[in-house]
Amino acid sequence: MESGYKEISFAGQTKEELARTDEENKCCTRSELAGFIRSSGTLSLVGSGKMNIKVTTDSSAVARRFKRLIKDYFRAESSIMVGDAPIVKSGHVFEINIIDSESCEMILRECGILLVREGCNYISDGIYGELVKKKCCKKAYLRGLFLGVGTINNPEKGYHVEFVFNTEKLASDARKLINSFGLKSKITKRKKHYVVYLKEAEQISDLLSIIGASEQLFKFEDTRIYKEIRNKTNRISNCDHANLDKSVDAAMRQIDAIKLIENGDGLKSLPDKLREVAEIRLSNPEASLKELGELLNPPMSKSGINHRLNKIMERAESGFNK
Repeated sequence: MESGYKEISFAGQTKEELARTDEENKCCTRSELAGFIRSSGTLSLVGSGKMNIKVTTDSSAVARRFKRLIKDYFRAESSIMVGDAPIVKSGHVFEINIIDSESCEMILRECGILLVREGCNYISDGIYGELVKKKCCKKAYLRGLFLGVGTINNPEKGYHVEFVFNTEKLASDARKLINSFGLKSKITKRKKHYVVYLKEAEQISDLLSIIGASEQLFKFEDTRIYKEIRNKTNRISNCDHANLDKSVDAAMRQIDAIKLIENGDGLKSLPDKLREVAEIRLSNPEASLKELGELLNPPMSKSGINHRLNKIMERAESGFNK
């Protein structure tokens, strides 16, 4: 029987961890709220100059976090509505609705979204610089962006983080914000959206640290280290197999040359030192050069054995004239 339980993705676990973090500074709370609302919020005009804000997320934990932050910071009430996610995603979406027009205007101004230019209000299209002047606020704003439109692959499957934005300006500002921490994110266009992404494992680790996802950072690093060890082991194994194949091929060529001499002039035609090595090789077809050298009395190095076997092969190829 199916339990109906759906395993939470690595991205979902990351957002749940971030939803549990506490923000001590009010300036950082505002920056995180601004990043979240700026990236995943929509503004509706309902007539008579009134407006509503709706912010959408696929995480109930994230929805609860921002409902609380909106109340704590702005003293504004909001409600959460649950709807069905698009078919391609499945699950549910959670809508945080702020319907009080005065609260909406205050929130938009505080978040650097509703600005004034030449005496007229306008909606900004990027990240308001005053909100990301301090390093702590930059981190908070980036966390808000991730909680809004960020996602991260399970490191078992690959290394990829992306933020999906509706406008090129916001994507460009987000890229600058991310790269201000020494990262190297890039932008690509996907249909009508602009995607800011990172693909290098070390930079993704840094990003998780920057936004405060320490638990997920440890999981990410554990998986990355395990994959690196596994890949290194596979490379060594493949190299060992390749070397073994080469050794077997070389041994077969040596034995063929020795038998050619044996069936011709006979092994007695060889100098004593070469004949001794030829007889040991015939008796130990699977032995390595090192093992053959250890069978001699006195023992001989790999290079010495290899030199004598090459001499034997030269004699075989030249018709025993050497």
